[in-house]
Parts: sequence; C-alpha cells; structure tokens
Amino acid sequence: MGMSALWMSLLLGVNLAFFAWTAQRRLRQVFIAKGDARFTWRNGELLARVKDTLVYALGQRRMTKYTVAGLAHILIFAGFLVLLLRSLLLWGRGYDIGFDFFGVLAAGTLLGDGYNLAKDLFACLVVLGASVFVWLRVVVRSPRMTLGVEGLVILGIIITMMLADFLYDGAGQVLHARALHQAWAFHASEPVGSLFAFGLKGVEDTGVLKVLWHAGFWWHAAFVLIFLNILPYSKHFHIITAFPNVFTRDRSPYGRLPKIDDLEGRVEREEALGIGKLEDLSWQHAMDLYTCTECGRCSDHCPAYLTDKKLSPKHLTLALRDHLYDTEAALLHGKTPESDERGPLRTHPEPPQDAYFRNDTPQALVPNIIDPDVIWACTSCRACEEQCPVLISYVDKIVGMRRDQVLMHNTFPPELAKPFQGMEVNGNPWNLPQVDRDGWAKGLSVPRLADRPDADVIYWVGCAASYDDRAQRVARSVVELLGAAGVNYAILGKQECCTGDSARRAGNEYLFQMLAEQNVETLNGLGAQEKTIITACPHCFNTLANEYGDFGGNYKVVNHTDFLFELVREGKLTPVHRVEERITYHDSCYLGRYNNVYDSPRDILKSIPGVTLGEVEKANREQGLCCGAGGAQMWMEEQNNNRVNRKRTLQILQTEPETVASACPFCMTMLTDGIKDAERDQNVKQLDVAEVLARAVLGPVHQEAASAS
Repeated sequence: MGMSALWMSLLLGVNLAFFAWTAQRRLRQVFIAKGDARFTWRNGELLARVKDTLVYALGQRRMTKYTVAGLAHILIFAGFLVLLLRSLLLWGRGYDIGFDFFGVLAAGTLLGDGYNLAKDLFACLVVLGASVFVWLRVVVRSPRMTLGVEGLVILGIIITMMLADFLYDGAGQVLHARALHQAWAFHASEPVGSLFAFGLKGVEDTGVLKVLWHAGFWWHAAFVLIFLNILPYSKHFHIITAFPNVFTRDRSPYGRLPKIDDLEGRVEREEALGIGKLEDLSWQHAMDLYTCTECGRCSDHCPAYLTDKKLSPKHLTLALRDHLYDTEAALLHGKTPESDERGPLRTHPEPPQDAYFRNDTPQALVPNIIDPDVIWACTSCRACEEQCPVLISYVDKIVGMRRDQVLMHNTFPPELAKPFQGMEVNGNPWNLPQVDRDGWAKGLSVPRLADRPDADVIYWVGCAASYDDRAQRVARSVVELLGAAGVNYAILGKQECCTGDSARRAGNEYLFQMLAEQNVETLNGLGAQEKTIITACPHCFNTLANEYGDFGGNYKVVNHTDFLFELVREGKLTPVHRVEERITYHDSCYLGRYNNVYDSPRDILKSIPGVTLGEVEKANREQGLCCGAGGAQMWMEEQNNNRVNRKRTLQILQTEPETVASACPFCMTMLTDGIKDAERDQNVKQLDVAEVLARAVLGPVHQEAASAS
C-alpha cells in the first residue's frame, strides 16, 4: 500500500492541471509576437543546437565566470537534476510504498545504493548553494540583484525540500529498524539521512516518528509541484524556458543584424518596420523576456548604465516582459482593462527615474513603455549579451525599436541628421566630397583596383581613414607595411563608399540597404569574391563579413591585425627596431565581442622587441569596456557629462602605459579625447597597432611620426 493513492492523485492532478493551464497562457502570449523570427533552421544545425543547449543551458557554461554566485547556482542546478529522479520515486511511493523503479534502485543493489549516496551528497550541495544566495540577498545585498520576498520564498522552499528529504530518510531508517526489532545502524549509502536518524533514534513514540516520516515525504513530494507552478509567475521561469531559448537562439554571426526584407513593399503596404509594439517582437524575443533571471549582470557590464544613462538592459527586459503580462487580457481576450494609468516600474534597485513605465493597455513601446533616451543610449557593444547566462539578446531589440522610430516616425536624435545626409549624398558620415576619398594616399604609390585588376588583396580604407586626419596616418602605415611585405594589393579609391554601419545601428535601415546594395554591386563588378578584403575598421569589417551576404556580397574579409600578424608569422614583416614602451591594448567591441579577434593585436605587440604589454585587470578581452562610439554614438552627444570614453580611458591609464594601442578608428578618436580630458596627452600616446608595427618594421621615420602625433 502506498502513502495514500487518493491524496497523491489529487496532488498530481491539481498541480499538473494548473501548470498546463498556466503554460498554455504563457505560450499564447509568446505567439502574440508576430515579428520577423530570428530563428532560422539551416541544414546540419541540429547537432550544433543540441551542443549549445548542453553547454549553456544544461552545462551552465557562463555561470563558471561568476565565482561564488556562479558556483552556488551550478550546485543548485546540478542537485535538482539528480533529485528529479528522487521526486519521481516519491510520487510512485504515493501508490506503492516499496516503489523503487521495479528493482532498478532497490536498496542493497549497486545502482540503488549508488544513487542514494549521490542523492544525499547533491542535496547537501543544494542546501549549501541556496544558503549562499540567502547570504548574498540578506547580508551582502548586491545592488545588481532584484531583492524581494519572492527570492527568499523560493530559496526557503528549496532548502526545506532538501531537509524534508533527509527527515523522510532518517525517520524511515529508525521505523524500519524497529519494525524488524533491530537496533538502528548507520547507512553508508545514505549518510546524511543517517545523521537525521541518529538524532531521531531517541524518540520513543513511534507515532511521532511516523508523523515526521509522513511530513518529510509530503513536504518534498508536494513542494516540487508547488515550485513548478510558481515558476511561470516568477523570474525563476528561466528554469523551464532557458532550454528552448538556447536551442532556438539565432546562430548567425553576432555581428549580423536581421535584414528587413522587401523594405519598399512594406512601406507601400504600411506594414511595421522595426519594433513599435509587442506584436512586432518575434516569438524568440518573447521567449527572451520569459527567460530573464533578473541577475543584473547585463546592466553591471553595460557602459551606458555604468555612466548613469537611462539604459539598463535588465530593466528594459523587465519593462517589456511586464507589458506583455499586463496586456494579456487586452491582447488575448479583447478585453479593455479599466486602468489606463502609466506609472514608473518599481524594482530594486530603482531604475533611472522616468525611464520605464507600465500600462495594461497595449501601447507604442517608445515612448509609452520605454523612454526614448533608453534606446538611444546603447553603444551596441554586446557586453550585456556576453554576460547573460541564458543567451538573451538585447542589441537586436534596441535596434528594432530605433528602426521603428526612424522609419515609421522619422524621429531620431538631431545630431544624426548630418551623418545621415552625408551618407546619402556623399557616401560618408563626415559629409565631405566623394572626390576627396583617396586624398590621404597623395604622395604614396598606392594602386587603385581599376589600374591593378589582378590584385590579390583589396584594402578597404573606410570613411574614417579617408577623411579623418588622425585615422589617415593609420591608413598610410597599413599600405607601407603591405608594400614592405610585397603584398599584391589595391584600394578602391573613389569607388569606395560607406558600408552603412552607423546608419543600420541608428535604425536607418533604408539608408543602410541603399549603401549596401551600391557597395555589393561595385565589389562584385570588380571580382571581389575571388580576392581577400582587409580593413582597419572593425565596423567596416563586421558589415562586409557578416551583413553583406544578405545582399549577395559574400567575401573573404580579414581584419588588418589578423592579416599583419600573419605577415609577421610568415617572416614577410620583421620587427627589427626596438620599441621600449609599456603598451596597453584596448579591445574594440566590433573586433572582439562581435568577431572574436582578441589575440592577433596582442601577438603583433608581443612580437615587437622592447614592448611590455599591459592589460586592464578584469576589463579586457570579452570583459573590456566599450569606448563609447559604437551604435552610432560616434555621431551623437552623450546624455550626461559622465562620458563612457572617460571611464574607459581612466581604466586604461591605471595600467600606467606609455602608449595606448587600439585597432579601430572610432576607438582611437574616443581614447585620444579621453587621454586629453585626463591631461595625460603629453606623456601617453594613442596609436593603432599598425602604427606601432610600422615603427618596429620601418624604423626611425615612423618613430618620429608617432612622437609627433
């Protein structure tokens, strides 16, 4: 006979029915979102998606970087996986007290005793992990965490479930020994349960032991199901949604934003362009909202949030999620809620004042739910996405809302008007004449592709190095190094045009597509598919490599640091002149987090005799802070005086460098300004990696030029 077949049936039936009802509600809300799907299925992706799910969702890969909290989370998650079998076992014992999976987990067998030992050990680890989180919430009170009663209730359920399991085992051991008229003996396969039994063996009243035994059993058996039903109404919903969210994530390159297909047709049909309301989200976006753990690590690493802008990736996600929940009645059942008041989203810590709002009537997301300053503060650096343990995307949602503002409402920061006009009229955001595009090469023997069609390599100069005086010196160093190495290269000259990166990140998809189609036509007409394209601008690099494929432009694109280091490695460039300097390298977001180019710039610097390479502790490589120029911020004024480039520059200056090296013209501008603001421009230089290499390979001429800069 079981513990009680009737009560177990009621327990399972009621809880599973309620969960099924909630699940269908949440699933229906997912499909409110009808926007363009990120998820695309490509042949041969099944194994890759399964691997991602095993590594990130099951294996908790990103939690390993979070020390104490990460380890505690892994312990709890691993424990729950092991104890899931225990829950199934207890539910079976509601019908058959001796249920042991048909003898597979019978006591005294290798599998049975082995599982009992593992179950005891992992239950202890769960208690330890949950206790760490109680300590972090109650004692440490980390500001990045959403602190509230809900979290403590969940932790209390987790801890008491484990203790109840030990109580069930301990009381059961004593009762079993008494039923056999034997003295209780320590069970090596259930060491923690035996410790509880040791404490209970002095209880003379068998009735009390039975009450404790039943209490332990029903507490564990019931609260697993209660916990399951709490999940969809709490941040812990990610326990369920993380697996499908990771499995269906966009596996295209990080640097690729989704293309709006049939742009002109959509305009004529007056269809949505971008994300203006909840229905414009994709169903994967809605899954992202469900999957947020509210850990706050995204905001902890967001350059806008760290410099007191209104953008907080965490609160952006919560605001969208809350609006999805709040409008359930209106969107699913056609009911008009009585309340139509807008009030600030209340969480802890408080988000920036008047930045995020709630409304139970479907609203235009910007400005009714999200303040416009939120979406225009983003540098598109992907620090938030790099840190998110459940692989939530943020940049595509923000750019989607920018697209809605620019394309549907013609609304954008006024500073963007000039670069938009410049890209449209003159093919560059500086709005300088196209005829001057190759003026930087005056006095140098730089071949044009029109004159050297058999060139193996196309050097894509980019707008910055074509028009910005400081960046032009980088271009000169690059071509001199290519010449010294005997590379058969050429530039496009006046045929080159802006790739449109800033236009796309600023939401002007129409302008971007115009530029992309023009450049692809030019490159394909010149046979670029059969050549290698190198560029010293990570923004050009990312756009050419990851986004032009949507327009028929499939090219082999290499960043200049990768290309130059290969020349050094092959012995075609030899750094023979010493550069006796301490150099700290700054990682460009579009080179590093977007395209995983971290080593080549450092390897170049390491190859130069005399160089001492410095690193910004805990803020380098994938954890490096943005310079503040990405996401079209290069052309906008920051929303306050706490500038991102100053914060990043101060981090770098703490390493006491003589030279700050970079590999991006936007970074160069921002860091140069930051060094001047810190009044260190007299003793700290800012150079591109190519300029440093040119000094080492080509000698004193470049030494003097670098000093003059």
